[in-house]
Amino acid sequence: MTLRGAAAEQTAAEYLTRQGLVLVERNFRCRLGEIDLIMRDGQTLVFVEVRQRASTQFGGAVASIDSRKQQKLIAAAQVYLAKLGKTPPCRFDALLLQGDGMSWIRDAFGA
Repeated sequence: MTLRGAAAEQTAAEYLTRQGLVLVERNFRCRLGEIDLIMRDGQTLVFVEVRQRASTQFGGAVASIDSRKQQKLIAAAQVYLAKLGKTPPCRFDALLLQGDGMSWIRDAFGA
């Protein structure tokens, strides 16, 4: 991970914590993929993809979470959930850092 990527994930974790979410795990990796942040929003487990882009050129940060990336995130989440034994309510969020702005998309895509 680059320093810029680590800084983006730290910014995202701090922002989401201020919004009331609780950090569970950072950079969960398995052979099927990686999840940047795993957080709790009440009883819901939230898998967060953090994306940073300098501009909206080429579709910006949101366009970089294509169907292939979504499938990798879903597969990694399934591996994580299998470790828990009991599956809580879950969702996939995206935290987009673009230029000087930040957008939080709750329930960005479904599994």
